[in-house]
Amino acid sequence: MKLFIKKPIAQLMAASAETEKSLKRTLGVGSLIALGIGAIIGAGIFVRTAAAAGEHAGPAVTISFLIAAAGCALAGLCYAEFASMIPIAGSAYTYSYATMGEFIAWIIGWDLVLEYALGAATVAIGWSQYFNEFLTTFFNVHIPYAWSHSFMEVSNTTAGMYAAEMGTRGIVNLPAILILFLLTLLLIRGTAESAVVNNIIVIVKVAIVLMIIGLGWHFINPAFHTPYTIPADAGKIKVSAGVVDYADTFNHGWLGVLRGASVVFFAFIGFDAVSTAAQEAKNPQRDMPKGILISLVFCTVLYILFSHVLTGLVSYKDFLIQGKEASVSYAIKTAMPGYGWLASFVTVSILAGFSSVILVMLMGQTRVFYTMSTDGLIPKVFSKLHPKFRTPYKSQWLFFVFVSLFAGFIPDKYVGDMVSIGTLFAFVLVCIGILILRRTDPDIVRPFKTPAYMIVCPLGALICLCMIASEGWENWARLIVWLLIGFAVYFGYSIKRSHVRHGKVEGANNPINPKFVE
Repeated sequence: MKLFIKKPIAQLMAASAETEKSLKRTLGVGSLIALGIGAIIGAGIFVRTAAAAGEHAGPAVTISFLIAAAGCALAGLCYAEFASMIPIAGSAYTYSYATMGEFIAWIIGWDLVLEYALGAATVAIGWSQYFNEFLTTFFNVHIPYAWSHSFMEVSNTTAGMYAAEMGTRGIVNLPAILILFLLTLLLIRGTAESAVVNNIIVIVKVAIVLMIIGLGWHFINPAFHTPYTIPADAGKIKVSAGVVDYADTFNHGWLGVLRGASVVFFAFIGFDAVSTAAQEAKNPQRDMPKGILISLVFCTVLYILFSHVLTGLVSYKDFLIQGKEASVSYAIKTAMPGYGWLASFVTVSILAGFSSVILVMLMGQTRVFYTMSTDGLIPKVFSKLHPKFRTPYKSQWLFFVFVSLFAGFIPDKYVGDMVSIGTLFAFVLVCIGILILRRTDPDIVRPFKTPAYMIVCPLGALICLCMIASEGWENWARLIVWLLIGFAVYFGYSIKRSHVRHGKVEGANNPINPKFVE
Protein backbone atom coordinates (compact mmCIF):
# COMPACT_ATOMS: atom_id res chain seq x y z
CA MET A 1 0.00 0.00 0.00
CA LYS A 2 1.73 3.17 -1.22
CA LEU A 3 0.41 5.98 0.97
CA PHE A 4 2.64 8.66 -0.53
CA ILE A 5 1.94 8.15 -4.23
CA LYS A 6 2.10 11.56 -5.96
CA LYS A 7 0.03 13.24 -8.62
CA PRO A 8 2.40 14.36 -11.43
CA ILE A 9 2.62 18.13 -11.86
CA ALA A 10 2.52 17.72 -15.65
CA GLN A 11 -0.80 15.96 -15.26
CA LEU A 12 -2.09 18.71 -12.97
CA MET A 13 -1.29 21.26 -15.66
CA ALA A 14 -3.12 19.19 -18.29
CA ALA A 15 -6.15 19.07 -16.04
CA SER A 16 -6.17 22.89 -15.78
CA ALA A 17 -7.25 23.37 -19.42
CA GLU A 18 -10.72 24.90 -19.68
CA THR A 19 -13.37 22.64 -21.19
CA GLU A 20 -17.14 22.41 -21.06
CA LYS A 21 -16.72 20.02 -18.15
CA SER A 22 -14.38 22.22 -16.13
CA LEU A 23 -14.76 25.31 -13.97
CA LYS A 24 -15.07 28.52 -16.01
CA ARG A 25 -12.17 31.04 -16.06
CA THR A 26 -13.75 34.42 -15.33
CA LEU A 27 -11.60 36.15 -12.66
CA GLY A 28 -9.01 38.87 -13.37
CA VAL A 29 -6.36 40.22 -10.98
CA GLY A 30 -8.71 42.89 -9.60
CA SER A 31 -11.34 40.31 -8.75
CA LEU A 32 -8.73 38.06 -7.13
CA ILE A 33 -7.44 40.89 -4.92
CA ALA A 34 -11.02 41.82 -4.03
CA LEU A 35 -11.72 38.15 -3.36
CA GLY A 36 -8.86 38.08 -0.85
CA ILE A 37 -9.86 41.35 0.82
CA GLY A 38 -13.47 40.19 0.84
CA ALA A 39 -12.53 37.09 2.81
CA ILE A 40 -9.93 38.71 5.07
CA ILE A 41 -11.85 41.79 6.22
CA GLY A 42 -14.87 40.44 7.99
CA ALA A 43 -15.27 38.33 11.11
CA GLY A 44 -11.59 38.71 11.94
CA ILE A 45 -11.64 42.46 12.28
CA PHE A 46 -15.19 42.88 13.56
CA VAL A 47 -15.60 39.84 15.83
CA ARG A 48 -12.35 37.93 16.42
CA THR A 49 -10.45 41.14 17.28
CA ALA A 50 -12.77 41.72 20.22
CA ALA A 51 -12.70 38.04 21.22
CA ALA A 52 -8.88 37.88 21.22
CA ALA A 53 -8.55 41.18 23.11
CA GLY A 54 -11.24 40.33 25.65
CA GLU A 55 -10.09 36.81 26.47
CA HIS A 56 -6.34 36.70 25.92
CA ALA A 57 -4.33 39.72 24.73
CA GLY A 58 -6.06 42.91 25.87
CA PRO A 59 -4.78 46.04 24.04
CA ALA A 60 -1.73 44.02 22.92
CA VAL A 61 -3.98 42.32 20.38
CA THR A 62 -2.18 44.63 17.92
CA ILE A 63 0.95 42.55 18.56
CA SER A 64 -1.13 39.40 18.16
CA PHE A 65 -2.01 40.63 14.69
CA LEU A 66 1.66 41.25 13.93
CA ILE A 67 2.58 37.68 14.96
CA ALA A 68 -0.28 36.20 12.95
CA ALA A 69 0.58 38.43 9.98
CA ALA A 70 4.21 37.29 10.08
CA GLY A 71 3.17 33.65 9.90
CA CYS A 72 0.68 34.43 7.14
CA ALA A 73 3.15 36.51 5.13
CA LEU A 74 5.71 33.70 5.12
CA ALA A 75 3.07 31.09 4.30
CA GLY A 76 1.61 33.49 1.73
CA LEU A 77 4.89 33.59 -0.17
CA CYS A 78 4.80 29.79 -0.32
CA TYR A 79 1.17 29.83 -1.44
CA ALA A 80 2.03 32.36 -4.15
CA GLU A 81 4.73 30.09 -5.59
CA PHE A 82 2.42 27.08 -5.57
CA ALA A 83 -0.55 28.99 -7.01
CA SER A 84 1.47 30.36 -9.93
CA MET A 85 3.10 26.98 -10.60
CA ILE A 86 0.00 24.79 -10.15
CA PRO A 87 -3.04 26.92 -11.13
CA ILE A 88 -5.61 24.32 -10.12
CA ALA A 89 -8.60 24.49 -7.81
CA GLY A 90 -7.92 22.77 -4.51
CA SER A 91 -5.41 25.03 -2.76
CA ALA A 92 -3.12 23.29 -0.23
CA TYR A 93 -4.70 19.92 -1.03
CA THR A 94 -3.54 20.04 -4.64
CA TYR A 95 -0.08 21.32 -3.69
CA SER A 96 0.40 18.54 -1.15
CA TYR A 97 -0.70 15.88 -3.66
CA ALA A 98 2.10 16.96 -6.01
CA THR A 99 4.82 17.24 -3.36
CA MET A 100 4.12 15.00 -0.37
CA GLY A 101 1.79 12.36 -1.75
CA GLU A 102 -1.80 11.24 -1.55
CA PHE A 103 -2.06 10.49 2.18
CA ILE A 104 -0.74 13.92 3.21
CA ALA A 105 -2.97 15.52 0.55
CA TRP A 106 -5.96 13.73 2.03
CA ILE A 107 -5.13 14.99 5.51
CA ILE A 108 -4.89 18.53 4.15
CA GLY A 109 -8.10 18.27 2.14
CA TRP A 110 -9.96 16.90 5.14
CA ASP A 111 -8.38 19.54 7.38
CA LEU A 112 -9.47 22.33 5.02
CA VAL A 113 -13.08 21.57 5.98
CA LEU A 114 -12.18 23.08 9.35
CA GLU A 115 -10.86 26.17 7.59
CA TYR A 116 -13.52 26.87 5.00
CA ALA A 117 -16.75 25.19 6.09
CA LEU A 118 -16.36 26.03 9.76
CA GLY A 119 -14.96 29.43 8.80
CA ALA A 120 -18.23 30.13 7.00
CA ALA A 121 -20.12 28.91 10.08
CA THR A 122 -18.14 31.22 12.39
CA VAL A 123 -18.83 34.28 10.25
CA ALA A 124 -22.49 33.34 9.85
CA ILE A 125 -22.81 33.37 13.64
CA GLY A 126 -21.30 36.86 13.75
CA TRP A 127 -23.61 37.94 10.92
CA SER A 128 -26.58 36.81 12.98
CA GLN A 129 -25.68 39.08 15.90
CA TYR A 130 -25.14 42.11 13.70
CA PHE A 131 -28.41 41.38 11.91
CA ASN A 132 -30.15 41.64 15.26
CA GLU A 133 -28.26 44.88 15.90
CA PHE A 134 -29.56 46.13 12.54
CA LEU A 135 -33.17 45.21 13.39
CA THR A 136 -32.90 46.92 16.77
CA THR A 137 -31.31 50.08 15.34
CA PHE A 138 -33.64 50.63 12.42
CA PHE A 139 -36.87 48.89 13.42
CA ASN A 140 -36.69 48.65 17.23
CA VAL A 141 -37.27 44.88 17.11
CA HIS A 142 -35.02 41.88 17.50
CA ILE A 143 -35.08 38.14 17.07
CA PRO A 144 -35.43 36.51 20.52
CA TYR A 145 -32.24 35.22 22.11
CA ALA A 146 -33.49 31.62 21.96
CA TRP A 147 -33.84 31.77 18.16
CA SER A 148 -30.57 33.55 17.43
CA HIS A 149 -28.15 31.57 19.65
CA SER A 150 -26.93 28.04 20.17
CA PHE A 151 -28.52 25.80 22.79
CA MET A 152 -25.09 25.81 24.45
CA GLU A 153 -25.36 29.53 25.28
CA VAL A 154 -27.18 31.40 28.05
CA SER A 155 -27.74 35.17 27.92
CA ASN A 156 -25.64 37.13 30.43
CA THR A 157 -26.00 40.57 28.84
CA THR A 158 -27.10 43.28 31.27
CA ALA A 159 -27.54 45.98 28.65
CA GLY A 160 -28.70 46.22 25.07
CA MET A 161 -31.18 44.19 23.08
CA TYR A 162 -31.09 41.07 25.27
CA ALA A 163 -31.13 42.74 28.70
CA ALA A 164 -34.72 41.63 29.36
CA GLU A 165 -33.82 38.04 28.43
CA MET A 166 -31.11 37.63 31.06
CA GLY A 167 -30.69 33.91 31.82
CA THR A 168 -32.46 32.75 28.64
CA ARG A 169 -30.98 29.68 26.96
CA GLY A 170 -30.61 29.58 23.19
CA ILE A 171 -32.21 26.97 20.91
CA VAL A 172 -30.98 27.53 17.34
CA ASN A 173 -29.35 30.40 15.42
CA LEU A 174 -31.88 30.89 12.63
CA PRO A 175 -30.43 34.12 11.07
CA ALA A 176 -27.08 32.34 10.59
CA ILE A 177 -28.80 29.56 8.66
CA LEU A 178 -30.73 32.13 6.58
CA ILE A 179 -27.62 33.92 5.29
CA LEU A 180 -25.96 30.59 4.45
CA PHE A 181 -29.00 29.63 2.39
CA LEU A 182 -29.09 32.92 0.43
CA LEU A 183 -25.37 32.87 -0.37
CA THR A 184 -25.54 29.23 -1.43
CA LEU A 185 -28.14 30.24 -4.01
CA LEU A 186 -25.85 33.02 -5.28
CA LEU A 187 -22.84 30.70 -5.58
CA ILE A 188 -24.85 28.18 -7.56
CA ARG A 189 -25.75 30.99 -9.96
CA GLY A 190 -22.08 31.52 -10.90
CA THR A 191 -18.59 32.61 -9.86
CA ALA A 192 -18.52 35.77 -12.01
CA GLU A 193 -21.81 37.00 -10.60
CA SER A 194 -20.61 36.24 -7.07
CA ALA A 195 -17.37 38.16 -7.75
CA VAL A 196 -19.28 41.27 -8.85
CA VAL A 197 -21.31 41.26 -5.64
CA ASN A 198 -18.14 40.70 -3.64
CA ASN A 199 -16.32 43.62 -5.33
CA ILE A 200 -19.09 46.04 -4.40
CA ILE A 201 -19.14 44.84 -0.80
CA VAL A 202 -15.36 45.12 -0.50
CA ILE A 203 -15.39 48.81 -1.51
CA VAL A 204 -18.08 49.58 1.07
CA LYS A 205 -16.53 47.78 4.03
CA VAL A 206 -13.00 49.06 3.42
CA ALA A 207 -14.43 52.58 3.43
CA ILE A 208 -16.14 51.87 6.76
CA VAL A 209 -12.97 50.49 8.35
CA LEU A 210 -11.07 53.60 7.25
CA MET A 211 -13.79 55.83 8.72
CA ILE A 212 -13.64 54.05 12.08
CA ILE A 213 -9.86 54.37 12.19
CA GLY A 214 -9.88 58.03 11.15
CA LEU A 215 -12.75 59.22 13.34
CA GLY A 216 -12.14 56.89 16.29
CA TRP A 217 -8.48 57.83 16.63
CA HIS A 218 -9.49 61.12 18.30
CA PHE A 219 -11.50 59.29 20.99
CA ILE A 220 -8.78 56.85 22.11
CA ASN A 221 -8.44 56.82 25.90
CA PRO A 222 -4.79 56.01 26.77
CA ALA A 223 -5.99 54.52 30.08
CA PHE A 224 -7.48 51.58 28.18
CA HIS A 225 -4.04 50.79 26.74
CA THR A 226 -2.46 50.54 30.21
CA PRO A 227 -1.31 47.94 31.02
CA TYR A 228 -0.79 46.85 27.45
CA THR A 229 -1.02 43.13 28.22
CA ILE A 230 -3.60 41.58 30.56
CA PRO A 231 -2.29 41.16 34.13
CA ALA A 232 -2.57 37.73 35.78
CA ASP A 233 -4.69 39.20 38.60
CA ALA A 234 -7.34 40.68 36.29
CA GLY A 235 -9.94 38.32 37.78
CA LYS A 236 -12.70 36.29 36.16
CA ILE A 237 -15.46 37.19 33.70
CA LYS A 238 -18.68 35.22 33.34
CA VAL A 239 -19.56 34.77 29.67
CA SER A 240 -22.45 33.07 27.89
CA ALA A 241 -20.48 29.85 27.30
CA GLY A 242 -18.77 29.66 30.73
CA VAL A 243 -16.12 31.65 32.62
CA VAL A 244 -12.95 33.38 31.42
CA ASP A 245 -10.24 33.26 34.11
CA TYR A 246 -7.41 35.69 33.36
CA ALA A 247 -5.11 33.77 35.70
CA ASP A 248 -4.99 30.92 33.20
CA THR A 249 -1.65 30.60 31.41
CA PHE A 250 -2.78 31.73 27.97
CA ASN A 251 -5.19 34.42 29.18
CA HIS A 252 -2.65 37.00 30.32
CA GLY A 253 0.81 38.39 29.59
CA TRP A 254 2.83 37.54 26.50
CA LEU A 255 1.53 33.98 26.33
CA GLY A 256 -1.91 35.55 26.15
CA VAL A 257 -0.67 37.63 23.22
CA LEU A 258 0.52 34.45 21.50
CA ARG A 259 -2.83 32.79 22.15
CA GLY A 260 -4.51 35.91 20.81
CA ALA A 261 -2.45 35.50 17.63
CA SER A 262 -3.90 32.03 17.09
CA VAL A 263 -7.40 33.49 17.56
CA VAL A 264 -7.01 36.43 15.17
CA PHE A 265 -5.20 34.15 12.74
CA PHE A 266 -8.71 33.27 11.59
CA ALA A 267 -8.81 36.80 10.19
CA PHE A 268 -6.14 36.07 7.57
CA ILE A 269 -7.50 33.00 5.86
CA GLY A 270 -8.80 35.06 2.95
CA PHE A 271 -5.53 34.95 1.01
CA ASP A 272 -5.65 31.16 1.22
CA ALA A 273 -9.16 31.23 -0.21
CA VAL A 274 -7.82 33.11 -3.24
CA SER A 275 -5.71 30.08 -4.13
CA THR A 276 -8.81 27.88 -4.33
CA ALA A 277 -10.00 30.00 -7.27
CA ALA A 278 -6.88 29.35 -9.37
CA GLN A 279 -8.79 27.27 -11.90
CA GLU A 280 -11.26 30.12 -12.39
CA ALA A 281 -8.59 32.82 -12.91
CA LYS A 282 -8.02 34.12 -16.44
CA ASN A 283 -4.22 34.32 -16.06
CA PRO A 284 -3.36 32.41 -12.88
CA GLN A 285 0.43 32.33 -13.34
CA ARG A 286 0.59 36.11 -13.38
CA ASP A 287 -2.39 37.10 -11.24
CA MET A 288 -2.51 34.56 -8.39
CA PRO A 289 0.63 35.81 -6.57
CA LYS A 290 -0.64 39.40 -6.87
CA GLY A 291 -4.07 38.47 -5.55
CA ILE A 292 -2.62 36.60 -2.58
CA LEU A 293 0.14 38.99 -1.49
CA ILE A 294 -1.49 42.37 -2.18
CA SER A 295 -4.68 41.46 -0.31
CA LEU A 296 -2.63 40.14 2.63
CA VAL A 297 -0.42 43.24 3.01
CA PHE A 298 -3.32 45.66 2.59
CA CYS A 299 -5.45 43.97 5.21
CA THR A 300 -2.63 43.57 7.74
CA VAL A 301 -2.11 47.33 7.90
CA LEU A 302 -5.83 47.93 8.38
CA TYR A 303 -6.04 45.26 11.10
CA ILE A 304 -3.28 46.74 13.23
CA LEU A 305 -4.67 50.28 13.02
CA PHE A 306 -8.23 49.13 13.63
CA SER A 307 -7.40 46.98 16.67
CA HIS A 308 -5.41 49.85 18.20
CA VAL A 309 -8.41 52.16 17.89
CA LEU A 310 -10.98 49.60 19.08
CA THR A 311 -9.09 48.67 22.26
CA GLY A 312 -8.59 52.36 23.01
CA LEU A 313 -12.31 53.16 22.97
CA VAL A 314 -13.53 50.82 25.74
CA SER A 315 -12.09 48.33 28.24
CA TYR A 316 -11.14 44.93 26.84
CA LYS A 317 -13.45 43.34 29.43
CA ASP A 318 -16.45 45.07 27.86
CA PHE A 319 -15.93 43.00 24.73
CA LEU A 320 -16.94 39.90 26.67
CA ILE A 321 -19.88 41.36 28.60
CA GLN A 322 -21.58 44.23 26.79
CA GLY A 323 -20.27 44.22 23.24
CA LYS A 324 -19.92 40.49 22.53
CA GLU A 325 -20.14 39.78 18.79
CA ALA A 326 -21.35 43.35 18.10
CA SER A 327 -18.43 44.96 19.95
CA VAL A 328 -17.61 47.48 17.22
CA SER A 329 -21.05 49.07 17.32
CA TYR A 330 -20.99 49.00 21.12
CA ALA A 331 -17.61 50.76 21.27
CA ILE A 332 -18.73 53.51 18.88
CA LYS A 333 -21.98 54.15 20.75
CA THR A 334 -20.21 54.14 24.11
CA ALA A 335 -17.04 56.11 23.40
CA MET A 336 -17.80 58.29 20.36
CA PRO A 337 -20.61 60.72 21.27
CA GLY A 338 -22.26 62.27 18.25
CA TYR A 339 -21.33 59.37 16.00
CA GLY A 340 -24.33 57.16 16.55
CA TRP A 341 -24.94 57.39 12.82
CA LEU A 342 -21.59 55.73 12.25
CA ALA A 343 -22.56 52.80 14.49
CA SER A 344 -25.73 52.37 12.44
CA PHE A 345 -23.82 52.59 9.18
CA VAL A 346 -21.23 50.15 10.52
CA THR A 347 -23.92 47.62 11.34
CA VAL A 348 -25.27 47.69 7.78
CA SER A 349 -21.78 47.54 6.26
CA ILE A 350 -20.68 44.72 8.55
CA LEU A 351 -23.67 42.67 7.47
CA ALA A 352 -22.58 43.12 3.87
CA GLY A 353 -18.93 42.48 4.76
CA PHE A 354 -19.69 39.28 6.61
CA SER A 355 -21.72 38.13 3.64
CA SER A 356 -18.71 38.45 1.34
CA VAL A 357 -16.56 36.43 3.74
CA ILE A 358 -19.12 33.64 3.92
CA LEU A 359 -19.37 33.76 0.13
CA VAL A 360 -15.63 33.22 -0.32
CA MET A 361 -15.42 30.52 2.36
CA LEU A 362 -18.28 28.51 0.88
CA MET A 363 -16.77 28.84 -2.59
CA GLY A 364 -13.34 27.77 -1.34
CA GLN A 365 -14.73 24.69 0.40
CA THR A 366 -16.64 23.40 -2.59
CA ARG A 367 -13.63 23.97 -4.90
CA VAL A 368 -11.39 21.88 -2.65
CA PHE A 369 -13.91 19.05 -2.60
CA TYR A 370 -14.46 19.47 -6.36
CA THR A 371 -10.79 18.65 -6.92
CA MET A 372 -10.79 15.80 -4.40
CA SER A 373 -13.81 14.36 -6.14
CA THR A 374 -12.19 14.51 -9.59
CA ASP A 375 -9.29 12.60 -8.03
CA GLY A 376 -11.69 9.89 -6.89
CA LEU A 377 -11.04 10.39 -3.17
CA ILE A 378 -14.62 11.42 -2.38
CA PRO A 379 -17.92 10.68 -4.18
CA LYS A 380 -18.62 12.11 -7.65
CA VAL A 381 -21.51 14.19 -6.32
CA PHE A 382 -18.99 16.79 -5.13
CA SER A 383 -17.73 17.42 -8.70
CA LYS A 384 -21.12 17.38 -10.38
CA LEU A 385 -21.46 20.70 -12.22
CA HIS A 386 -24.67 22.57 -12.98
CA PRO A 387 -25.47 22.10 -16.69
CA LYS A 388 -25.95 25.85 -17.22
CA PHE A 389 -23.80 27.66 -14.64
CA ARG A 390 -20.90 25.13 -14.44
CA THR A 391 -20.73 25.40 -10.65
CA PRO A 392 -20.63 22.41 -8.24
CA TYR A 393 -24.23 22.93 -7.20
CA LYS A 394 -24.82 19.62 -5.44
CA SER A 395 -21.71 20.15 -3.35
CA GLN A 396 -22.96 23.64 -2.46
CA TRP A 397 -26.24 22.22 -1.14
CA LEU A 398 -24.50 19.48 0.84
CA PHE A 399 -22.19 22.00 2.49
CA PHE A 400 -25.10 24.31 3.19
CA VAL A 401 -26.59 21.57 5.35
CA PHE A 402 -23.25 20.73 6.99
CA VAL A 403 -22.27 24.32 7.75
CA SER A 404 -25.77 25.15 9.01
CA LEU A 405 -25.50 22.46 11.68
CA PHE A 406 -22.46 24.24 13.14
CA ALA A 407 -23.74 27.79 12.63
CA GLY A 408 -27.14 26.97 14.07
CA PHE A 409 -26.15 24.90 17.10
CA ILE A 410 -22.52 25.62 18.14
CA PRO A 411 -21.20 28.89 19.70
CA ASP A 412 -18.75 30.90 17.59
CA LYS A 413 -15.96 30.52 20.18
CA TYR A 414 -15.67 26.77 19.63
CA VAL A 415 -16.19 26.90 15.87
CA GLY A 416 -13.74 29.78 15.40
CA ASP A 417 -11.01 28.07 17.42
CA MET A 418 -11.33 24.93 15.29
CA VAL A 419 -10.96 27.08 12.17
CA SER A 420 -7.71 28.59 13.46
CA ILE A 421 -6.00 25.31 14.36
CA GLY A 422 -7.08 23.68 11.11
CA THR A 423 -5.78 26.59 9.04
CA LEU A 424 -2.46 26.74 10.87
CA PHE A 425 -1.96 23.03 10.27
CA ALA A 426 -2.53 23.51 6.54
CA PHE A 427 -0.08 26.42 6.41
CA VAL A 428 2.67 24.38 8.05
CA LEU A 429 2.40 21.72 5.37
CA VAL A 430 2.37 24.28 2.55
CA CYS A 431 5.63 25.77 3.83
CA ILE A 432 7.17 22.29 4.05
CA GLY A 433 5.85 21.48 0.56
CA ILE A 434 7.87 24.28 -1.05
CA LEU A 435 11.04 23.00 0.63
CA ILE A 436 10.39 19.51 -0.70
CA LEU A 437 9.54 20.58 -4.23
CA ARG A 438 12.61 22.82 -4.57
CA ARG A 439 14.72 19.70 -4.00
CA THR A 440 12.68 17.07 -5.81
CA ASP A 441 11.78 19.16 -8.88
CA PRO A 442 14.16 22.14 -9.11
CA ASP A 443 13.73 22.65 -12.88
CA ILE A 444 9.97 23.12 -13.02
CA VAL A 445 8.82 26.52 -14.34
CA ARG A 446 8.06 28.86 -11.45
CA PRO A 447 6.45 32.16 -12.55
CA PHE A 448 6.81 33.31 -8.93
CA LYS A 449 9.58 32.13 -6.61
CA THR A 450 9.50 32.34 -2.82
CA PRO A 451 12.49 34.56 -1.92
CA ALA A 452 15.12 33.11 0.46
CA TYR A 453 13.06 29.93 0.64
CA MET A 454 15.56 28.19 2.93
CA ILE A 455 14.71 30.83 5.55
CA VAL A 456 11.12 31.73 4.68
CA CYS A 457 9.74 28.17 4.57
CA PRO A 458 11.12 26.85 7.90
CA LEU A 459 10.39 30.16 9.67
CA GLY A 460 6.81 30.23 8.36
CA ALA A 461 6.25 26.67 9.55
CA LEU A 462 7.82 27.45 12.93
CA ILE A 463 5.67 30.53 13.61
CA CYS A 464 2.52 28.61 12.69
CA LEU A 465 3.59 25.71 14.92
CA CYS A 466 4.10 28.13 17.84
CA MET A 467 0.56 29.44 17.39
CA ILE A 468 -0.74 25.87 17.22
CA ALA A 469 1.11 25.10 20.48
CA SER A 470 -0.81 27.89 22.22
CA GLU A 471 -4.17 26.29 21.39
CA GLY A 472 -5.95 24.69 24.35
CA TRP A 473 -6.14 20.91 24.74
CA GLU A 474 -9.84 21.05 23.81
CA ASN A 475 -8.95 22.29 20.32
CA TRP A 476 -6.24 19.67 19.95
CA ALA A 477 -8.76 17.01 20.96
CA ARG A 478 -11.28 18.26 18.38
CA LEU A 479 -8.61 18.30 15.66
CA ILE A 480 -7.49 14.76 16.50
CA VAL A 481 -11.08 13.46 16.49
CA TRP A 482 -11.72 15.14 13.14
CA LEU A 483 -8.55 13.66 11.64
CA LEU A 484 -9.43 10.18 12.96
CA ILE A 485 -12.78 10.42 11.19
CA GLY A 486 -10.89 11.43 8.06
CA PHE A 487 -8.56 8.44 8.33
CA ALA A 488 -11.58 6.15 8.54
CA VAL A 489 -13.02 7.67 5.35
CA TYR A 490 -9.67 7.48 3.53
CA PHE A 491 -8.89 3.85 4.35
CA GLY A 492 -12.51 2.76 4.02
CA TYR A 493 -13.37 4.57 0.77
CA SER A 494 -10.77 6.83 -0.84
CA ILE A 495 -7.78 4.53 -1.11
CA LYS A 496 -9.89 2.03 -3.07
CA ARG A 497 -11.08 4.62 -5.60
CA SER A 498 -8.08 6.89 -6.04
CA HIS A 499 -7.62 7.74 -9.74
CA VAL A 500 -3.89 8.28 -9.38
CA ARG A 501 -3.46 4.98 -7.57
CA HIS A 502 -5.35 3.15 -10.35
CA GLY A 503 -3.91 5.05 -13.32
CA LYS A 504 -7.01 7.16 -14.03
CA VAL A 505 -5.73 10.68 -13.44
CA GLU A 506 -8.26 13.36 -14.39
CA GLY A 507 -7.44 14.96 -17.73
CA ALA A 508 -4.94 12.31 -18.81
CA ASN A 509 -4.50 11.51 -22.48
CA ASN A 510 -2.93 8.22 -21.51
CA PRO A 511 -3.19 6.23 -18.31
CA ILE A 512 -0.33 6.71 -15.89
CA ASN A 513 1.27 3.76 -14.23
CA PRO A 514 1.22 4.42 -10.46
CA LYS A 515 4.68 2.96 -9.99
CA PHE A 516 6.17 5.87 -11.97
CA VAL A 517 4.61 8.59 -9.80
CA GLU A 518 5.68 7.44 -6.37
